[in-house]
Amino acid sequence: MVRRWSPHQVGAPLAKYHHLAAAPADSELLFIAGQVGTDATGTLVGSDAATQAHQIFANIDALLASAGSGPQHLLRLFTMVAGTEHLAGFRSTLDEVFAAWFPGGDWPANSLIVAAALATPEIVVEVEAVAVVPQHPTW
Repeated sequence: MVRRWSPHQVGAPLAKYHHLAAAPADSELLFIAGQVGTDATGTLVGSDAATQAHQIFANIDALLASAGSGPQHLLRLFTMVAGTEHLAGFRSTLDEVFAAWFPGGDWPANSLIVAAALATPEIVVEVEAVAVVPQHPTW
């Protein structure tokens, strides 16, 4: 049975989806819906890519933790940036976060696209993720 939920540590979904979905198996896969730079109240934290990306990675960390997982269990990220003018800010934050999460350089797969726009004009970065949930998670 698939498990789907949205923990209170991040803002409520913006549309018809849950932040997390996991399928049972010896080890479960965790699919994290696209995260934007909103805090737990649903407020967008800033207008620049670096500030939004910091919040996005904090949200992903909280979502992983709520499932009994962590950044070390990430398999894949899919990143969307609205316009090339936001790439430098996003990349600087990515470098900072990855240095903390993956000090040995063992990074997950990551795809990045530059989009004309995202869900609203104020959102300049969005990141989806897939992770493994270790056996016997603490749900």
